[in-house]
Parts: sequence; structure tokens; C-alpha cells
Amino acid sequence: MELSIQGLPTAMRAEPAASASPRSGPVEGKVFESIARAEGFTATIHEAVLAEKPVLEIRDFALWYGAKQALFSISFPVAAGKVTALIGPSGCGKSTLLRSVNRLNDLIDSVRVSGDMLLNGDPIYGSGVDAIELRKRIGMVFQKPNPFPMSTFENVVYSLRIDGVRDRALLEEVCERSLRGAGLWEEVKDRLGESVLQLSGGQQQRLCIARAIAAEPEVLLLDEPCSALDPIATGRIEDLIEELKGNYSVLIVTHNMQQASRTSDYTAFMYLGRMIEYGPTADIFRIPRLPETEDYVTGRFG
Repeated sequence: MELSIQGLPTAMRAEPAASASPRSGPVEGKVFESIARAEGFTATIHEAVLAEKPVLEIRDFALWYGAKQALFSISFPVAAGKVTALIGPSGCGKSTLLRSVNRLNDLIDSVRVSGDMLLNGDPIYGSGVDAIELRKRIGMVFQKPNPFPMSTFENVVYSLRIDGVRDRALLEEVCERSLRGAGLWEEVKDRLGESVLQLSGGQQQRLCIARAIAAEPEVLLLDEPCSALDPIATGRIEDLIEELKGNYSVLIVTHNMQQASRTSDYTAFMYLGRMIEYGPTADIFRIPRLPETEDYVTGRFG
């Protein structure tokens, strides 16, 4: 059965699950065999994904580092107001894809791309697109907290300062709203003028999220935001992701299968730079349509 939505390729298919059969290893699956032989194949996209209104549409996107190809003809939509997780083994292209959404890979001289991405219908890689302006519409939080060496207040309102906002009342309003949105206001409201470096690692990461949402982005990108945090701080970030859902469209890269299952509405499984299967998180983890997906989420490889 082939489906399409909003101009996405009809090659994005939803296929019925094949009957299970004993396998000695995941590479014996048909999809992985096709990859090994460099043959074309189509990602398995569940119907529920295509029924959602997309905030971001990735269309036949490929990326090379010099002569080495890292991403191969990736096409999929990201649902508006939902949390979408990217999972897959290390080196499969998850972070490369995430960084491509706000064009951070442009900073690498050897990178070239083909295909396109649309943010609420606007081309991300179109000619004349201002990457700096684009990044104001797409917030990003990295693996390790990266606060600026300044006060908590100035960190949060940094994007407004760059845009020339000088109204103190407006800056204070945005600061409080963003810190409340990041679940940090009560912890820092009495020391907004102090250096952010006095905060714990978990607090710094939530501060980075507050700084990202202060600009009211259309999409929030999270690149393994909990990988450097302890379990308590991780739990707070996961609670925050749940609170942000609806107001923001979140695309998160994670190696933690439990985290993906807890925090996301939809999950996309990537392997060797390709999208393999993408669907509702509950289906991907409980009733995936491809044996390769089942092998990964159950720990048979990766």
C-alpha cells in the first residue's frame, strides 16, 4: 500500500509485517541485504505518521563528507506539536541528520547535500535562504550543556539581545516565561544575575532549553540531551520534554531505547545513513513491521 501526503514521495510505504522466521543475525534481513548490495529500497512509514500535520518535511535528502556519503535519500515528515525520536546504532547518521535541519553542517567545508527540507512549507536549502535567520526558527540543544559564560538572565535573553531588544520589561518577561517553560524558574529566580557556571549540569541543560525556547522556535532539536546527566537530572529533562509537547515540535536523537519509548510519540529507526522504519513509538517497540527494527529495539544488535 503506497501513501503520500503534502508532496512527500509515494515511495514512502507502509507495508504489512512479514511472517517471523528464525535468523542467525540481523544482517540476514531483506532490508539489510539490500543495503549491503547497494540496491535501492524504500523506508517503511506507518500510515499514522502520514496522517499528521507536518511541521518539517524531509525530501530525498542526502549528504556527503567529501567523497564519503553519510545520508542516503531520506524522506519523512515530522509531526507538528509532537515528539519524534531518532534511534539507531552509533554512526548511523542521526546527529548528522539533526544538524542538517538547522544547517549546522554548512560550517564544514567538505559537506555537500542534495534534496531538500521544508519548514512549515518554506525550503531550508533553497537559494537565498539566510541560515542565521533560519536558526532563529529552529532551536537546538546539544549533548553537553553549553551555556555562555555570563549570567543566567543574559543566557536566556541572548537571542533577543542579538535582535536588538533593549526593553528591560520585555526581556524580564521572556526570561521568566522561558525559565518556567524549562522548569527552572523556582530554582534560579533569586540569582538571575549570577554566573550560570554555578548551576549544576542538569540545571545548565535546562537553561540551554530555556535559551532555545526564548526565541519561540517552530522546531526544537535535542541531540542526546541527557547523555551527560545523572538519572535524576535525566528524569527532569524527560518530564520537561513531555511538558513542551504541544507548544513545540520536538525532534530528539537518543541512544536510550527506554528514553525514546518514554518521551516520544513517534520513532524513526535509522541504519547506515538510511531511514529504515518510522511509526508510532508504541508500534515501533511492540509490533514493528520489519524484523530489522525488532532486532535493534530488542537488543539483538547495536
